Amino acid sequence: MGAMGSAVERLDHAVGERLERLVRDHHRRRLERLGSGHVLRPPAGSELWAEGEPPPREGNGFSVLIDGEQALPAIAAALGAARSHVHIAGWHLTPDFALARGEREPRLREMLAELAERIDVCVLLWAGPPLPVFRPRRSDVRAVRDELTRGTKIRCELDARERTFHCHHEKLVIVDDEVAFVGGIDLTSLSGDRFDSRAHPAGGGLGWHDVATRIEGPAVADVADHFRQRWREIAGEALPPSDPPHRSGELTIQVVRTVPEGTYGFAPKGEFRILDSYVRALRSAESLIYIENQFLWSAEIVEILAQKLRTPPRPEFRIVLLLPANPNNGADTTRGQLGRLIEADRDQGRLLPVTIHCHSGTESHSLYVHAKVGIVDDRWVTVGSANLNEHSLFNDTEMNVVTTDREVGRDTRLALWSEHLERPVEQIAGHPTTVIDEVWKPIAGEQLERREAGEPLTHRLIRLPAVSRRSKRLIGPMRGLLVDA
Repeated sequence: MGAMGSAVERLDHAVGERLERLVRDHHRRRLERLGSGHVLRPPAGSELWAEGEPPPREGNGFSVLIDGEQALPAIAAALGAARSHVHIAGWHLTPDFALARGEREPRLREMLAELAERIDVCVLLWAGPPLPVFRPRRSDVRAVRDELTRGTKIRCELDARERTFHCHHEKLVIVDDEVAFVGGIDLTSLSGDRFDSRAHPAGGGLGWHDVATRIEGPAVADVADHFRQRWREIAGEALPPSDPPHRSGELTIQVVRTVPEGTYGFAPKGEFRILDSYVRALRSAESLIYIENQFLWSAEIVEILAQKLRTPPRPEFRIVLLLPANPNNGADTTRGQLGRLIEADRDQGRLLPVTIHCHSGTESHSLYVHAKVGIVDDRWVTVGSANLNEHSLFNDTEMNVVTTDREVGRDTRLALWSEHLERPVEQIAGHPTTVIDEVWKPIAGEQLERREAGEPLTHRLIRLPAVSRRSKRLIGPMRGLLVDA
């Protein structure tokens, strides 16, 4: 059995390497054909901003909103103050979704219907898959459109211009072209309630960890222009232009997006600037890569991470990956890529893959990691809708925002770490490597030991176990070849 097992492992390894090379070569040829080959090979020493339009915009206000308890009431407040128009683009929407909880729970449809009596309200949703193989089905989305528009002045369009097996995945709320929300939070209860607190208490349904941003200033115009471009092609209507927002802060922000080629007339050769931004930042990393994401399937991203682990730029270099215990397809397909990274780390302790659970006392249950956050050396931060898979980086429509402000990077990291480690910021404000080695690792490792021993967990954080079969590694690349061929 030992020899047979070793042979299977070697075969898995060889096939996995071959499949990943095929995926990377396919993506490289595709980008080169479209004139975007630079995305995968930015020049050494290049700046962190993605190439192309729109450029980084100065003079913005910017807030990172962690979990639904922060983000959703902020969206409700902005909607309530709307004076001119509201534009919403999403993967899906639930009309009776509550944007706040408590004595008064404003429902999305009610708010939008009231606004539409006096201002323009436009909602742009993905139409759903052409075949009813997963939700939301097209019949579900048509029912949402009908419920939103019945007896109201809300205008809702369904966008069916997706590539096969892909979707329109961005999550945008734009108010008066003065405030924009960009992130990972869908205004829906499909698959789980997005309203959750940073405490993530056990006892309820599926927990939900997510992150969004609130933007004011010139960068809002780039978000608003993207919505207008899509609306014009799907609705056949040019929305009225508005004056660019005035300076509202001191932060420089770049809006980046994925638009697959052949989908819209405004980007016939597509845009892949989210991938461009990630590649530049990850290659530049010197001491810390911190990622929260729903998926880690991208062969390009994993290759960069593996190279960093094989030849670390500094002795203190660390990678922390916060991922869901199981992605939403129910299969543990991310774990094979973790196997590759664990192998690249060679027991040097530079890689820490973890997940989180709802936890209260001795009770724990599932908490879904839906956030899409990247932080490199506290000097590059991205938040948005893009997962680290071929869907989001090549084939879905997506939007992220990026800043290179060190204060924002550090504050965002510490706010997230405070939540996951269940400690006040002042206790984890030391050097990131020290905090990872002396706080993250002991907590996560102990919780995994407790789980494997059948004992109740005592903390929200838990280490993801290493893989026992390398064959799991094949699923992500195989999926990439099938859906992106």
